[in-house]
Amino acid sequence: MSVKNKVAVVTGGASGIGYACAQELGEQGASVAIIDREGCAGARALQELRALGGAVEFVRADVSQSRDVESAVREVMTKFGRIDILVNNAGIQRYGTVTTTSEEEWDEVLNANLKSAFLVSKYVIPEMMHNGGGAVVIVASVQSFAAQINSAAYVSSKHALLGLTRSMAIDYAKKCIRVNCVCPGAIDTPMLRWAVSLDPDPDRVMEACGKSHVLGRIGHPREVARVVAFLASDQASFMTGSAVMVDGGLLVPAGGMAFQETGTGATSR
Repeated sequence: MSVKNKVAVVTGGASGIGYACAQELGEQGASVAIIDREGCAGARALQELRALGGAVEFVRADVSQSRDVESAVREVMTKFGRIDILVNNAGIQRYGTVTTTSEEEWDEVLNANLKSAFLVSKYVIPEMMHNGGGAVVIVASVQSFAAQINSAAYVSSKHALLGLTRSMAIDYAKKCIRVNCVCPGAIDTPMLRWAVSLDPDPDRVMEACGKSHVLGRIGHPREVARVVAFLASDQASFMTGSAVMVDGGLLVPAGGMAFQETGTGATSR
């Protein structure tokens, strides 16, 4: 894939899918700037990725804050001189319905998941336009199309990211900027491990998560990162506004895997 000699920005790149994207893009020859608000995790990721031979920089910033984002993009431009690829990956999960989610929690999730993608795109896209084009990949979710119980803010933010992907794809196509998103299922990341730790029996939850996918297991961050790298590369030159499922078949069965396995699936007509 042709990302060699390009410069990529990855938000939330200190861990999980973001880290895997930074590693994958670096191994394919791109220079990578990780933007993350976690200083210790970012420094550790920088050290690890440089040890693998990558041209990597770390910029600490809260990507839900305009001033931080503007400064971070300026720092990336100072260090690399251009930006060709943007991976909007930063995000968090919080649980609650509309009646149990506080206003503060709602704002926290929407700021981290949606506003961050808006802000980073706002400051990166002009640099891409100046360079003659680029590629943006947003890490959305299967919950951009479906919904999990007790996750009102998270589901809302991920549905909105699908809309943002399509809006930007239309708005910047004539500027040679492609915008796509990936929609992962359950991926073995620190965020997933945190979520299952809320249950008294985390191992049981992890096993159930795996079984809910047609492939019978949870995904790995690099499996998402490879799709992200493809979408960011010239190999995906005729793709924009697309939402690519990387979900192990999670959304395929009608009625869910439990019904499929017992042969009691209901069909709507």
